[in-house]
Amino acid sequence: MKTVPADESVRRGRLAKALQFKAVADDALALADEGHGVADAVVTLLVHAGIAASDAICAQALHEHAKGENHLEAAMLLHSVDPAAAKHLKRLLGMKTRAGYGHDPVTNTQLQQAERSAAALINLAFNQR
Repeated sequence: MKTVPADESVRRGRLAKALQFKAVADDALALADEGHGVADAVVTLLVHAGIAASDAICAQALHEHAKGENHLEAAMLLHSVDPAAAKHLKRLLGMKTRAGYGHDPVTNTQLQQAERSAAALINLAFNQR
């Protein structure tokens, strides 16, 4: 697993990105006539929010975060810090391909799960000390 050092400025930067992705996802849902019309884009943003929040969690706890093409490695590293948080990240990562590259849209249930998982990861990253 490839990791990179992560100090406090990295933690803050990754948390800021997580909050940005989440805010834009929330805005897209609020502006859309129907949530399912933007669900794929929203879930994609929430996946990125979850990844960034996970990096912030690992930066705080381990002073490093995963860096590489395989995001499941990030989930493995996160599991060493918080197994419940790793489940949230895995749930988000499981939606990444369908939301970002697939031809069929995510379901309303998947959208709700993505919202919950991203929020849980952001809350943990934000409240971690």
